[in-house]
Amino acid sequence: MWPTPARPALGTFVKDQVEALRRREDVELTLATFPPGGRHYLTAVPSLARRRGFDVVHAHFGLTAAPALAAGGRIHGVTLHGTDLVAPRSRRVTLGVLSRYDVVGIPSDHARTSLLPPAVAARTGVLPTGIDLHTFTPVDRAEARRALGLDPGRPFVLFPYDPARAVKRFDLARAASGDHLLHALGHETRERMRLWLNAASVVVCPADWETFGMAAAEAVACGTPVLAVPTGAHEEVLAPVPWAQCSPFDETPWRTFVDEALDADVQHADGPDHAAPWSSDAMAERLVGAWASALAAPRQRRG
Repeated sequence: MWPTPARPALGTFVKDQVEALRRREDVELTLATFPPGGRHYLTAVPSLARRRGFDVVHAHFGLTAAPALAAGGRIHGVTLHGTDLVAPRSRRVTLGVLSRYDVVGIPSDHARTSLLPPAVAARTGVLPTGIDLHTFTPVDRAEARRALGLDPGRPFVLFPYDPARAVKRFDLARAASGDHLLHALGHETRERMRLWLNAASVVVCPADWETFGMAAAEAVACGTPVLAVPTGAHEEVLAPVPWAQCSPFDETPWRTFVDEALDADVQHADGPDHAAPWSSDAMAERLVGAWASALAAPRQRRG
């Protein structure tokens, strides 16, 4: 899960966490990456086995956790990302290796309770990668619209996903939008995503499930109203935000929220303050704390 020239959006949130850890003075970090795909998990093992002497070896994604055990560290940690627990074969591999891990993280409590067996969930921490508040910052709404080639005076609804992904529920976003202008995104660069989240009058996130819900949190950071279903960390992120709403989809109240957001077309100055508890720097602090606790714990034989 690491960006490549061909797939610049792949694992950007993992890259954000790496950069947040590198900003800290108490962490010295070495990065090991390899391409996605089954054979690469096997070919990564020899190079990982040559890497020794770490306090912590931390993997991202459940399938990566298997080859990561080849690297030598006092403790091993892994962050799960949801899709590694959904596909049956990936789920079997992921759950099969977790007993070897000292730190197991997942991005939200909702994902922990809905995707993990109770025994595994009981020893799993909520360790999201967080949002990059160095990138997702407010931009004047009219300027953002002009930069995207849009009418600076025309409000619109944003569905911040590829509408072809059925799980994201473009049909519900369309129902909530009524006759309003609705834009949906495919694969966007980070800078263009920042512009879209600032340009929108309201961001609608009705997905059937999210592991965390990065788009909603990034929209909050930009000061844009958000309407989302209670999946992933949506409820925790949006509950303190007076100009956001998190509720199960119901067309009438959802359409009312959208109507009011487009009528007002307001960008809220306190967005960065509401997003700060979910920043990549704050989440790096949480991850380092989990590592420190595991390093200080009495060593136990792992299966």
